[in-house]
Amino acid sequence: MSDRSVGEYLKKIVEILPNQPGVYQYLDEEGTVIYVGKAKNLKKRVSSYFTSKRYESKKLMVLVRKIRDIKHIVVPTESDALLLENNLIKKLQPRYNINLKDDKTYPWIAIKNEPFPRVFSTRRYIKDGTRYFGPYTSVTLLRTLLDLIKQIYPLRTCNLNLDESSISKGKYKACLEYHIGNCKAPCLNYYLLDEYNNLIREIVEILRGNLGDLLSMLKEKMEVAAAEYRFEEAHAIKQKIELMETYQSKSVIVSTSITNLDVFSVVMDSGSAYANFMRVKNGMVIQSHNFEIKLQIEEEKENILSFVIAEIHERLGFVSREVVVPFFPDQEFPNSTYTIPQRGDKLKLLELSEKNAKMFRLEKLKQLEKVDPERHTERILTTLKKDLQLDELPVHIECFDNSNIQGSNPVAACVVFRDAKPSKKDYRHFNVKTVVGPDDFASMREIIYRRYRRMLDEGEKLPNLIVIDGGKGQLSAAVESLKKLDLIHKIPIVGLAKRMEEIYFPNDPIPLYLDKNSESLKVLMHIRDEAHRFGITFHRNKRSSSFIKSEIKLIPGIGERSAMELYGKFKTVAKMREASQEEIAQVVGAHRAKIIFEYFNSGSNDGSQNY
Repeated sequence: MSDRSVGEYLKKIVEILPNQPGVYQYLDEEGTVIYVGKAKNLKKRVSSYFTSKRYESKKLMVLVRKIRDIKHIVVPTESDALLLENNLIKKLQPRYNINLKDDKTYPWIAIKNEPFPRVFSTRRYIKDGTRYFGPYTSVTLLRTLLDLIKQIYPLRTCNLNLDESSISKGKYKACLEYHIGNCKAPCLNYYLLDEYNNLIREIVEILRGNLGDLLSMLKEKMEVAAAEYRFEEAHAIKQKIELMETYQSKSVIVSTSITNLDVFSVVMDSGSAYANFMRVKNGMVIQSHNFEIKLQIEEEKENILSFVIAEIHERLGFVSREVVVPFFPDQEFPNSTYTIPQRGDKLKLLELSEKNAKMFRLEKLKQLEKVDPERHTERILTTLKKDLQLDELPVHIECFDNSNIQGSNPVAACVVFRDAKPSKKDYRHFNVKTVVGPDDFASMREIIYRRYRRMLDEGEKLPNLIVIDGGKGQLSAAVESLKKLDLIHKIPIVGLAKRMEEIYFPNDPIPLYLDKNSESLKVLMHIRDEAHRFGITFHRNKRSSSFIKSEIKLIPGIGERSAMELYGKFKTVAKMREASQEEIAQVVGAHRAKIIFEYFNSGSNDGSQNY
């Protein structure tokens, strides 16, 4: 089928799509689903893919070019579309969809889907009807919860098949756990299923963080038992209450004014997003979960947020009535109220969630750097290329900085980064030759011209990016030199100002502001600071050398060569002044040593000035 006929075929499909919520699927020429999406309005959403506005992303262009057929499913509500999209993505795993990678290394507490359910920790999340709570980033908290449950409830720990027929046949015998009082032997029909399930319901309330309601119920039971003179039962309930109150007192309290809510945050990166979910019950954070989301095409942050919320809904069975978010998702669950806090405890909760997402992102990046450093470097360079809108990866970056104090000893530094790391063997410093006085712009013009004139003459490979330490003025000066060399369209150049870390482009008065946590900005700041450090060090050394030579050359009979030899030995004038005549003679000979020693120790030179 030709491109024209494909376009006409897809256009006809789009024209008959309903203006209703649903899920759409894009198929390639082999009939494989390559993308699944949700929509409030199927017709509007799908048609948007075939307009020029959507072609800003190259990956999206590739996706659209591969579409050969479109299927859709109409659903009653937007939330149904959200959940269906989530399930279809997991089932079909389309090439261009979000790829969810959560923190499965963290343990969960599982309540097994079986007669007389077991309660245990696991790192495997299997969809077999088992109920999962967590995951728990703190193994200590998980163990504390399991110990609490074990002390309060006599649950079985064996993996026997305790269906009704097996128990009635008398296949099992009482084990050690029964004899020491940890289990009430449901295998021998000593414990009825209804009674056991009541315990499981209480355990679920503990794991959900609903300790307040559970404690109230237990206190009522204790009082009833005591009133009916069942003192042993009342005492057993009292011990349960004390254990729960002890656990509650050790829990992290966010705020007693906050009851039940969910918190979501998303941190975007090039090619990835990192999300955090926290559930708060009765003022306590009872769950925290991180997700890494691989983006195959450019996804809007609102879409990513709604995808994460749908994932939590599927895993935990519900989303709280109040949901705290940094921005509104593109689709919301109807029974939940979404809040973007501006102040107070809820804002602190959102900031805590964002901090968790950023820490999770940092952990993943460190893992990638250790496991696959080349891929880590490529990702950083790809991010920098995208942020600065470069045509190629900035594998070779050069940065320039001027240094002078009141026009004295003007110098400049050029530092080189290769693969986003310093290449110190390629560093260069320059003495400014043609500029008189403190003129940063003229100095920049000279240094840029000299650097790239020489590289052209020697046939060296030019950098992929030039960074100028400074704002519009310094950048304009550098651009003038590149124009003289006919390089302005061959080497991208930017200026990085110190005040607000704004990035300037040639002929563009409006600067670019990158996020303070952006890896691109961190690379640019690193190379800028390295250029400043390298330039300042060279400038200080040059000034020190000049001062010493000037001071020594005031002494009659001492020339530049002797001054440099003395500087090489003593480093400073102060140390020369403190040296004995014999120590000086070892450097310049007895005759000159006598002259220098007498000069430093004469009444006319009291040594009150330090250099």
